[in-house]
Amino acid sequence: MPLLAPPLSLYVHIPWCVKKCPYCDFNSHAREGALPVDAYVEALGADLDADCARFGEALERREIVSVFFGGGTPSLFAPDAIARILDRAADRLVFGKDIEITLETNPGTVEHGRFDEYLRAGVTRISFGVQSFDDDKLRRLGRIHSASEAERAIKTAQDAGYANLNLDLMYALPEQTLAGARSDVEQAIALEPAHISHYQLTLEPNTLFAAKPPPLPDTDAAWDMQEACQRTLGAAGYAQYEVSAYAEPDRRCAHNLNYWRFGDYLGIGAGAHGKISDAEGTISRTTKVKLPRSYLDRAARRDAFGTVDAVAAEQMPFEFMLNALRLNDGISIIDFERCTGLARSAIAAPLADARERGWLEADAEALRPTESGRRFLNDLIALFLPD
Repeated sequence: MPLLAPPLSLYVHIPWCVKKCPYCDFNSHAREGALPVDAYVEALGADLDADCARFGEALERREIVSVFFGGGTPSLFAPDAIARILDRAADRLVFGKDIEITLETNPGTVEHGRFDEYLRAGVTRISFGVQSFDDDKLRRLGRIHSASEAERAIKTAQDAGYANLNLDLMYALPEQTLAGARSDVEQAIALEPAHISHYQLTLEPNTLFAAKPPPLPDTDAAWDMQEACQRTLGAAGYAQYEVSAYAEPDRRCAHNLNYWRFGDYLGIGAGAHGKISDAEGTISRTTKVKLPRSYLDRAARRDAFGTVDAVAAEQMPFEFMLNALRLNDGISIIDFERCTGLARSAIAAPLADARERGWLEADAEALRPTESGRRFLNDLIALFLPD
C-alpha cells in the first residue's frame, strides 16, 4: 500500500541548561560561560538547509503544522535568537496558517527573556518545566527554581498574552505522599493552564539518580498517585488524551500528537532526531551528532550533521505502536496501513495476542488499549517487536 504523506513538524534542539538535573537523560549539557548563540543559530540554519536538500521531494507542497523548541533549556536563547531561527525556517518551509510553535522554559528568572518578546518572535505556546510546587521536592530533583518563582513566571507569561501554556509535573517523587502528589496537581490547576503534562519519575540509565537512587514510592503507591491525580484533573476539565497528557478542549499539543500518530518531523540541532516519509514508501530516521562542540565543528567544516537510516519493514509495527498506543482514543488500523505501507496482516498475530490478553478493545478496525492495556502498556507494545 502506498504511503500517505502524514503531517510534518519541525523540532529544534537547544542542548544547554544552567544545571543538569539528576533524573535527566536528555541530551543536555550544563552551561559553562557564555553560550555560542550566534554560531549555533547559524549551525541550525545549515542543518535545516542540508535536510531540505536531502529530502526535497518528500517535503514539497507540505505545510509545517508545528515547531517545538526542546532541550536543555531553549529559553536560555533570547527572543531575538529564537526569532532568527524561525525566520530561517520560514524561508525554507511552508508554515501552516494555524501553526503551533512551542518553547520549553524553566521558571527560574535567570533562564528566559521577556515573554511578550517571545510572543512577538512567533512563539505561540510556552511549556514550563515546573515538576513540583513543593520546594523540598524541587530541591531533591535538583531544580534551581522555587515554587513561588514558578507561579510568578506562569502569571507573567499569561499577563504577556499567552493563553496556551503547558505545565510539566512529575509524581512519585522522592518520599512523596499521595496528598503531596495531589497538591501539586491542584496548585497547577489553580493557575489555569490550557495543558498539563503529568509524568511519573523513573530512574533512567546514565543519570545520577540511577547511580544513587533516591527513596521513591513503591509501584502501588505510584499507581494510587496516578489514579488520584487523573480524577482531580478530569474533575477540573482536563481530559486525558495520552498516557501523560491532559488538556482543556481544543488545547491538545499538536506537535506531540503528530509524534504519537506516526507523523513526520524534521529534527535539527545537537542530538535531534527526525522522521521523513517519501512517496516511494521509504521511511527514514535522522540522528544528529550529540555533543554541541562536535555539532558546531561540523557546521564550520560544512560536514554532514549526522546519519540517515531507513526503517526496516519488520521494525515498522513496533515503531508505529510505540507511539500510537499511548493515545487514549487509539488509532485506526487503516491509519496503520496508510502510515507504514504495510497490510494489516503484518500485525495479525500480535493483535490477536493482545486482544486475547484483554489489552486491546475487540473492535477490529481500531487499535485502542483497554484500561488493562493502558496499565500494562509497555508489555502491550512489546508484543509488536520483531522476532
